[in-house]
Amino acid sequence: MIYTLTVNPSLDYIVDVEDFKTGEVNRTKAEKIFAGGKGINVSIVLQNLGIKNIALGFTAGFTGSQIENMLAQKNVACDFIKLKDGFSRINVKLRSGEESEINGQGPQITQKDVSALDEKLEYLKKDDVLVLAGSIPKSLPQSFYSNIMASLEGKGVRFVVDATRDLLKNSLKYKPFLVKPNNFELGEIFGVELKTREDVVPYALKLKEMGAQNVLVSMAGEGAVLAASDGNVYKGKALKCNLVNSVGAGDSMVAGFIAGYMPSSSYSDALITGLCTGTASAASEELAVKADVDKLIAVYPGLEKQN
Repeated sequence: MIYTLTVNPSLDYIVDVEDFKTGEVNRTKAEKIFAGGKGINVSIVLQNLGIKNIALGFTAGFTGSQIENMLAQKNVACDFIKLKDGFSRINVKLRSGEESEINGQGPQITQKDVSALDEKLEYLKKDDVLVLAGSIPKSLPQSFYSNIMASLEGKGVRFVVDATRDLLKNSLKYKPFLVKPNNFELGEIFGVELKTREDVVPYALKLKEMGAQNVLVSMAGEGAVLAASDGNVYKGKALKCNLVNSVGAGDSMVAGFIAGYMPSSSYSDALITGLCTGTASAASEELAVKADVDKLIAVYPGLEKQN
């Protein structure tokens, strides 16, 4: 079974305003609301691709209940821990020429809540996949993901980590099956600027040396690089598309990679499916669906591979 963990899920409220002006009353010309959070996005896309999974995490208040309702409407199985106080955050994205975002901070998570999550995770077994994705609230330590990995060490669970800075670095000693920084996040770890696929390769290999089995680096319009455990580096271009919504494209790539890898353990299939799933989400107001992904896979030109 595949499990995703979203520690700080949200309702994402996306509004379009013709000509936003500060200090005045502005009226929207369009608005949408989605259940958000990186792990939740992965769960939705996996379900859209026909792969069953269970979304884990913490929810609170009326917003938490709505997040669960919206996932149920998409047939995503959930097993969230309901927090006693506060409410799940609301993130606002304002689109008016430029995009601006206001992200809520989310509810307080106590040690008792963390212990409740640990009890659920005890049931994971060999070859289960646990996707640890996104940021955590300030109430939790930067070792939160690595603590989970330590508690499950030796059980044969495959970890996928999509996080930044110390959350990612602290996970490496537990040899995650996959880590997925983008090129900016990878450059931030090593104090460099990475613009091209060729720039990314040596630093992706460094993350492998630090413990990751596979390193997938997303690069938006530049495509992606995969430093794989088979000893090869795969580089793929991004298919051109009309960018509609960048939210969730990286998460969709993670879901697509898992979906592409599962049938045959092929890293080339995994990367192509990941790239096409990310593109399908970027070209849509909502997250990728299987029909659109399959169409893109059918026309994908192929990968560059180096030993």
